[in-house]
Parts: sequence; structure tokens; C-alpha cells
Amino acid sequence: MTFIDEAVIEALAGRGGNGCMAFRREKFVPRGGPSGGDGGNGGSVYLVGDRGLNTLYHLRHRRRIAAERGRHGEGSNKTGRRGQDAEVAVPLGTAVFAVDTGDTDAVDGEPLGEILNHGEKLLVARGGRGGRGNARFASPTRQAPRRADPGAEGEERRLRLELKLLADVGLVGLPNAGKSTLISAVSAARPKIADYPFTTLVPQLGVVAEGPLSTPFVIADLPGLIAGAAEGAGLGHQFLRHVERCRILVHLVDLAVAGESSAEEDLAAIEAELEAFDPALLERQRLVAGSKLDAADEDRRRQLRRAADRRRLSYLELSSVTHDGLDDLVNELQRRLQAEDAA
Repeated sequence: MTFIDEAVIEALAGRGGNGCMAFRREKFVPRGGPSGGDGGNGGSVYLVGDRGLNTLYHLRHRRRIAAERGRHGEGSNKTGRRGQDAEVAVPLGTAVFAVDTGDTDAVDGEPLGEILNHGEKLLVARGGRGGRGNARFASPTRQAPRRADPGAEGEERRLRLELKLLADVGLVGLPNAGKSTLISAVSAARPKIADYPFTTLVPQLGVVAEGPLSTPFVIADLPGLIAGAAEGAGLGHQFLRHVERCRILVHLVDLAVAGESSAEEDLAAIEAELEAFDPALLERQRLVAGSKLDAADEDRRRQLRRAADRRRLSYLELSSVTHDGLDDLVNELQRRLQAEDAA
């Protein structure tokens, strides 16, 4: 299934039913009086969290969500039936924004809320109120009112949905740092792996569980970041939002490449993009991991260790090919997550 993390839809709540104007005319009821019932309220539009979804793909071709209108009131004081609500399932981590109906770009908008739990409902368009029937207007001085209210229009909103993946651990790094190989080594996820940049075009999620008694956690492989990603360079700017949900960030730095930039410069480049996107990300729990230990360059190992020490960040080395250091990484992540849960 194609990964879609943004969608624009129109939510149209149902109009309320009209009130009824009627009078009782029955045999042996000489003073029947008004008997018009109220119209039913229109249905509302809700977004509902569904843990079984991980993309907004199902909304790509369903741009208009309409709830049922309320039924009109009837004689004999019969209230019209309420319109049925429209409920749309969305993945957990969906943020909802109301945008101007004339905004063709739909890049901003007023935040309406976020859906973080399974079964959680968010009202995005309220149904119109049903009109009052003439029985509502009867009084001792006005015993035969000839007035009934029409139903109110339901709300109509243009919504922008933005999915921010819910993951405990996020892997960040330059292209070809070994993120996809790592997530495939510690979980059952099978992302595309190749020896050229940007093999990961969409975020990948994997569940890490060392045994039946261990507490599993979710790890996310995010597309590689490059300098200028926060301003739109490369692919990473489309997925930086997913980093916001991660509780722990693992900076993966390639130890095997002795190129133009040093290991510390590679680490600093990613930190600069995270800070440009949201400075609070650098205050999140972080650790530095040197990847491709089986083919490591000794100078880069020393550079990266010194860079981690200067930042007072934990430093680990690993090889996803030989599995050296993977247990240490998983154990460290589990320890930190459990400590955070217990706090």
C-alpha cells in the first residue's frame, strides 16, 4: 500500500430537519390545538482513531465526507429522526487543521486537534439543529401559533490531515548511514536496502521484541536527511514531522566512509536540520550510534566518539551485518523507555 501522510478532505455535516406546522383535527377533540413536531438534528462528522491504519491512503480518493440530514418534524407532535453521523477512521497520530475553503494550497490552517488513541473521536463538523414545530410556540395567549422554524445548516469545513507516526525510537542520519539495514536486523520490517542514496522514500516502522517477556517498542526508519532539509532540500523535509512523535532519537553515523566530511560534521549536519525544524528536538533523549563497524575507519571512530563525549551523549558502535553491538543498542533503548515510563 502507498504511504500517504497528508490528505485534504471536505467535511459536510447534515442540515437539521424543518419544524412542522400542524393542528389536531380529530373527532371528539374540540380543542385540538397545535401539534407540529420538531425537526431532527443533522448528523455530525467525526474522525475516529484506528490502530489498524498507518497511512491516509484510504482518503486519497474520498475527498467529500457527508453526514445525513435530519428528518422533518410531523404532526401529532412527532419529532423528526436525527441524521446519522459520519465517522471516518484515521491512523493514530493524525493532526487535523481547518483550512480556508478558497485555499488551494492548504498548507496551514487552524488546528482542531490530534487523534492519539484507538477509538478516540474528534468532532470536525457539527450537524445543524432541527427547527421547532408550532407546538413549541403555544402559550395561554397564543393558542394557535402559525409558526415553525426551518432547520439550521450543518457546518462545512475543509480539513487538512497530517499524519505524524507514533514511534518510540526514531532513526535519523544522512542517506546510506545504515538505517534501513539496522531496522531490518532488529525487527521484522523489510525496507528496501541498496548501495545508493535515498533508498528509503517513505518512513518504515518495525516492532522490536527480544522475547515473550520483554516489552516491545516501535522503531521508525525515517528517510535520510541532508543539509537544508528543513527548508525543503532532498526528501527528508517531507518526513521531519514524524520525528516529533519519537521519544528517543538515535543518530546513526556511517563509520566506514572516509569522505570529504568528518564524522563530527555528519553528526552536526543532522543536528542543524533538527534544530531548524524544531529546537525542542535537541532536548529529547538522544544517543549516537556508529554504524558499519565491520568496515569502520579508525579515524572516523575516534572523531565520532569525541563528538558524542563533547555533547554528553551515549555512544555505541554496531554492525547490522555481523550483528555486533545490536543487543547493546536494544537493551539501552529498552532501559531508557522503561525508565521514562516509570517516571
